[in-house]
Amino acid sequence: MKKMLSLALAGVMALSLMACSAQNGGDSSKNTSSPSSSQSSEETQNNETPESVTITSLNANKEAAELEVPYDPQRIAILDMASLDILDALGVGDRVVGTASTSLEYLQDYINDDIANLGTIKEADLEAVMACEPDVIFIGGRLASSYDALSEIAPVVYLATDTELGVVESVRQNATTIASMFGLEDKVDELMANFDARITALSEFAAGKTAIVGLVTSGSYNVLGNDGRCSMIGREIGFENIGVDANIDTSTHGNEASFEFIVEKAPDYIFVLDRDAAIGTDGAKLAQEIMENELVMGTDAYKNGNIVYLAHPAVWYTAEGGISALDIMLQDLESELLG
Repeated sequence: MKKMLSLALAGVMALSLMACSAQNGGDSSKNTSSPSSSQSSEETQNNETPESVTITSLNANKEAAELEVPYDPQRIAILDMASLDILDALGVGDRVVGTASTSLEYLQDYINDDIANLGTIKEADLEAVMACEPDVIFIGGRLASSYDALSEIAPVVYLATDTELGVVESVRQNATTIASMFGLEDKVDELMANFDARITALSEFAAGKTAIVGLVTSGSYNVLGNDGRCSMIGREIGFENIGVDANIDTSTHGNEASFEFIVEKAPDYIFVLDRDAAIGTDGAKLAQEIMENELVMGTDAYKNGNIVYLAHPAVWYTAEGGISALDIMLQDLESELLG
């Protein structure tokens, strides 16, 4: 009897010890997991991606304004080639669901049956834009008048080249703005790494040299100032642009000039952008046919081989402001001036 009682007591004590051990073990488990759970929750909150970000863009009045856009947008509509250029360079071109038509060779991957045709960079097909259900829409200056209508569909990012800031800095600023929508700001410095040095090399060549810069359109030569297309030649590279008075607005298609005017000004260099080739004008003469007439061929610029026909006019005319476009534009100048 005593033996049985002793065994029973031993069993009760053993069960008590086991229960105590289990309880302590459970508490220990809770104590070690609690900080980990708290830390994990805190990390999740800190690393949580935002639903939207606020950027600075232009509005319908071409004024800088804050704009809330979706963060990391998955469906992008493009009506501006410079913006498409930047998105492509950043590696997010696979988000493009619709784009304006373009003849630019390096962007032809975006012209296919899987990507909706949204019209042109001058005239958007609003129904097509709406049908592709974009999270965000990119436009350029040619579509400023359609800003409000497009904004009814999705937030409209409108970026432009600021000639006073300079093309290179404008590209850097616009690329950073676009990159911030995807958390890719760090990639911009890498993409822009060599441009400043290339500008410096061209600037050293241009020092002390005069130039007339212009575009050929409809058989005439229109001079350009430093306030619009090709402004990089005068502003950043540093040729003295003697083609127009600084106060004259030439930002659209320039101001028509006679060939006698070119002879009178006698520039060291003549730069020519073939607008007809850039936009694919049917039946148009090549810029070289128009420029190399008896008057121009009598200038020192012609005799010294200093008429520079910009080799990629469509890039200069429709994609200025893009990263790849800037590279191509500098190549056009380097091959003629430094090559």
